[in-house]
Amino acid sequence: RVADLPPERYELFAGPAYRFEVGRRDVFKLLGGGLLVAFVVPAALGQESGARPGGGEALPGEVSAWLHVGEDGRVTVYTGKTEIGQNIRTSLAQAVAEELRVAVSAITMVMADTALTPFDMGTFGSRTTPVMGAQLRKVAQAAREALVDLAAQLWGVERGALVVAEGRVTHPPTRRAAAFGELTRGQKLARSVGDDSAITPPTRWTVAGQPVAKVNGRDIVTGRHRYTSDLSRPGMIHGRVLRPPSFGATLKSADTRAAEGLAGVTAVRDGDFVGVAAPTSQAAARALEAISAEWKAVAQPAGATLFDSLRKDAEAAGSDARSAYAVGALAEGMAAAAVKLDATYTVAYIAHAPLEPRAAVAEWSDGGLTVWTGTQRPFGVRGELAEAFHLPEEKVRVIVPDMGSGYGGKHTGEAAVEAARLARAAGRPVKLVWTREEEFTWAYFRPAGVIDVRSGARPDGLVTAWEFHNYNSGPSAIRTPYEVPHQRIEFHPVRSPLRQGSYRGLAATANHFARESHMDELAHATGLDPLQLRLRNLKDPRLVAVLRAAAERFAWGAEKASPARGFGLACGVEKGGYVATCAEVAISRPGGEVKVKRAVTAFECGAVVNPEHLRNQVEGAVMMGIGGALFEAVRFDAGVISNPRFSLYRVPRFSDAPALETVLVDRKDLPPAGAGETPIVAIAPAIANALFAATGTRLRALPLAPTALA
Repeated sequence: RVADLPPERYELFAGPAYRFEVGRRDVFKLLGGGLLVAFVVPAALGQESGARPGGGEALPGEVSAWLHVGEDGRVTVYTGKTEIGQNIRTSLAQAVAEELRVAVSAITMVMADTALTPFDMGTFGSRTTPVMGAQLRKVAQAAREALVDLAAQLWGVERGALVVAEGRVTHPPTRRAAAFGELTRGQKLARSVGDDSAITPPTRWTVAGQPVAKVNGRDIVTGRHRYTSDLSRPGMIHGRVLRPPSFGATLKSADTRAAEGLAGVTAVRDGDFVGVAAPTSQAAARALEAISAEWKAVAQPAGATLFDSLRKDAEAAGSDARSAYAVGALAEGMAAAAVKLDATYTVAYIAHAPLEPRAAVAEWSDGGLTVWTGTQRPFGVRGELAEAFHLPEEKVRVIVPDMGSGYGGKHTGEAAVEAARLARAAGRPVKLVWTREEEFTWAYFRPAGVIDVRSGARPDGLVTAWEFHNYNSGPSAIRTPYEVPHQRIEFHPVRSPLRQGSYRGLAATANHFARESHMDELAHATGLDPLQLRLRNLKDPRLVAVLRAAAERFAWGAEKASPARGFGLACGVEKGGYVATCAEVAISRPGGEVKVKRAVTAFECGAVVNPEHLRNQVEGAVMMGIGGALFEAVRFDAGVISNPRFSLYRVPRFSDAPALETVLVDRKDLPPAGAGETPIVAIAPAIANALFAATGTRLRALPLAPTALA
């Protein structure tokens, strides 16, 4: 039930358009002659904001057509994952190339096309590398074994004497050799794969584990790649949608006659939905301005009272806490403490601010619908479209060109549904591209939150009691990694005044900010060095390793803080990744402008698949985290966003970039984990702790310095 879901899950399943069902599957059509590999996989798990509800069809036990070897030897790989800029197109190709013994350049990745790729819940939760990467390794390994079988049968030799390398199978004793395409010509094979016992271990990787260049990098930098907003279809026209003046406002009346009088304009009215389609985007904008609309506004809360209202709403509702965790007895832990602290931390709503706003091209043909759009959940959007237009899912196709980022902000298909509505009314393909103001206003935000922390520690720094209450921002990474005998940790869902949903790292950013800031407060209260206090309370060797690695590279403790310069650190665990960040900040005097001068991040996510692109992920996460740490915040009042454009909404600029250093801890003894989210969680508390070290003032609200420090 929607009422049972915490806020981070709310948006994906709120309302009739967000039915989540894994019913009918698209049937993959085999290409010409070639090799088909299938294998059995367990049901995949979704992230917090996209978990499968109970009921519905189970995921298929056997997945067909993940990989195709053509007669020309080209290897085509199919996955429902979306390339958002995290470069999984390259890392997944590396996984296949490693097991199949071919060059990465021989592989074509077909991604996020519901008519061609197997069902996939979506690209989120840092699950692509540990789940899809492992899955495709199994597929490629099975394909390799099938090719060996074909060669052994063809030549009448023992399969153990055959060697697979560089896209060929060879028999060294007789010097026979055949390219993959020669072996599969005219044949379609199916092969089931169970376990991963024959998968190449990371210690023997030759393709994976290397800094392979972005496979379509040239297309990106030369502009050859076409994003959704670049696409064109025969006869295509352009759409715009009428938006209410404030959240929750309902349409009382709309006069579209003036718009319909413009050349080539089609106006659509369907309940509260009003839109136009016109020959050009400029004509569509003029037609939209020509509509006379009257709205009925509803009372909306003020942004100035946000944090008080979040806690009061939870108290008034009397709702049970979610993700509750308790161990020991808090009273006993506090009684054993010589130092006792009680503090409240807050985080503002922030926008995803992708460079590519929501966009969609919709085309109806023969009773079916095809939509090109940027989304992290192509199959989920297919379901939204099918429900909105009362179509069977097999009549809907969603294609996702490689996107201009998402950060968890593109789980839903609003633009796709809107474009399809306009295309159906106009009888022609329609392109709809949200304006920057629409993206900032009508997309969902990272949840704001209030976090109360109460703790106790002995004089030697051992933490004896830990009480942690998160209101609204979410339960991700809410459990502390520190060894504390007496704990109570709770997440309290409340009604949010703004639409909210997934964001890079989910609530792990908020929970790490509060926890790591508070651990720093405990360190200063007990007179211990912040690094020393953390190490004293940690037993997880992986977290200790990244903490020591970051501190060593940073030369922690080598310099002392001053009123103009401070140093801070923070660490954490999320989604199988371990991170620690040390930050140096400078405060200009007079003026109080804050500048992050240097950030050293140590990160460990098991075996590293592509070190160069992993480093890019870490650095990108740190830069994004600096925005949320220092100045990003959605300002609103009475249901209106007051900073809905980049000129008003501050994101990190080139001038904000510190010297970035990344230490990759490569654990080839462990399977790879995802890396797109975890590196963002430590930078904000590291900055907050550095500012305290410099100024002696503890800042407990994100953003920390939206303008400057007094």
